[in-house]
Amino acid sequence: MTSICLHGPESTGKSTIGPRLAAALGGRYLPEYGRDYAEAHGTDFTMADLVAIGQGHDAMLAEALAQGPWPVVTDTDPLMTAVWADMLFGARDPWFARWNRLSDVYLLFAPDLPWVEDGTRLFGTLAERQRFFDLSRAELDRRGVRYALVEGQGERRYANALAAIDSFGIRAHLC
Repeated sequence: MTSICLHGPESTGKSTIGPRLAAALGGRYLPEYGRDYAEAHGTDFTMADLVAIGQGHDAMLAEALAQGPWPVVTDTDPLMTAVWADMLFGARDPWFARWNRLSDVYLLFAPDLPWVEDGTRLFGTLAERQRFFDLSRAELDRRGVRYALVEGQGERRYANALAAIDSFGIRAHLC
């Protein structure tokens, strides 16, 4: 069973590329739980909200991993929500340290795309985006997971994501 997590700051193409990757790999796409939560509850987050987001995404991921089809391509996971806690509060709830349903591989999306405001995004300045990226990478390094950086504009970004997946030995059915 294979899972691929799309990780990184806001407005970096994860939600655009995720469904395409899942289709190319013959797998399943899990949308970002936090986006749905923010649209329903607003973006004035508390730590309890972030734990609820992490737990909600974890429940979706557990179900998808049990049911397939594989690979499951997940648009973020609780590691990303932990980074949100870092960005918003400079601290995390202990739940995030205990969470361990890690994906087999992570794709870290660089903040090299133009910022697009969508009503749920909070960190649009260049400095905030770079800090978010640096914290995202640090979390992957801290957890010791396998990951590859995804950069580029337009179709080049998608091709780079496919190439990264291929480098991990996961083959697309079509491109």
